[in-house]
Amino acid sequence: MSAPENAELSRPPAQESTRPPAQESSRPPAQESSRPPVQGPLATELRSRGLRLTSQRQRVLAAVSAIEHGTPEEIGARLREDAGPGGAAPDTSTVYRTLELLERLGLVWHTHLGKGAPIYHAGQQHRHVHVVCQSCGEISSVDPGVLDGAAERLRAELGFSLDVGHVALSGTCRACTEKETP
Repeated sequence: MSAPENAELSRPPAQESTRPPAQESSRPPAQESSRPPVQGPLATELRSRGLRLTSQRQRVLAAVSAIEHGTPEEIGARLREDAGPGGAAPDTSTVYRTLELLERLGLVWHTHLGKGAPIYHAGQQHRHVHVVCQSCGEISSVDPGVLDGAAERLRAELGFSLDVGHVALSGTCRACTEKETP
């Protein structure tokens, strides 16, 4: 018997699949890696929309969660740091595109804190209002209930519905105020 014929005989018989072929080919084969584990909500949201779960999407979401409040540039820097000197990290435009997708999926939110790029934070965190110290740049989060009176007044007087997830209040934090007063 020739080698090709022998190879044919040594193969196990083909088994019928109960899944359609398109589903089988849409998932990458499982690989062992040192990457963070698959984020449940990310995988679910992507797959429900027919999108792929990529390592870059996982890594960007993990970086947003780790930083808590970060600009796209800070998130990119974190990814480069995590990748190490010879490692690959997504470029800035990929970080921006991924953040936009993650926001559409409801997995991250962004807020404009004044000047500069928006900051992003994980969508699984509770809704909160950002307070930013103009002196030291500290960002704190407070319960959105602090704006209930203002939100009700805006609704009553202007018919305006406030999105507290995008609200940032500027002022001076306690530490900076104490430094300024004798």
